Amino acid sequence: MSKCLKSLAIMGSLLALGLFVLPHLPVDALAQGSFGVDRNIIPDEISRATGGETSFINLVRTIINYFLGFLGILAIAIVIYGGFMYVTAGVNESGAETGKKVLMYAAIGIVVILLSFVLVNLLLNAAVPGGTA
Repeated sequence: MSKCLKSLAIMGSLLALGLFVLPHLPVDALAQGSFGVDRNIIPDEISRATGGETSFINLVRTIINYFLGFLGILAIAIVIYGGFMYVTAGVNESGAETGKKVLMYAAIGIVVILLSFVLVNLLLNAAVPGGTA
């Protein structure tokens, strides 16, 4: 098995673990206490500036999810760029290889973005008493 297939198999199993196994774990086993995190610790000025968000955990989750969404859009643009490079390479072997590498690295990036999305949301849900913020 080549290095690329091994790394894709590892990433796929991590993604499956993150998407299917970890959300079904009991939340109480992951976070027994609040760890000093209160749901309403943002001052009134920040709450008004963020559109009325009063939970620090929800605010952090929203910021990180928007950032990961932007990274996902960027990764899709890189996939389109790599596909364009591969298709327009013609008889140029180095251009086709470069296009393949760009596509492979973009696919790995998308998997990492999805895993980080699952991990961040799982950890932030576990940090809040009661399991949901």
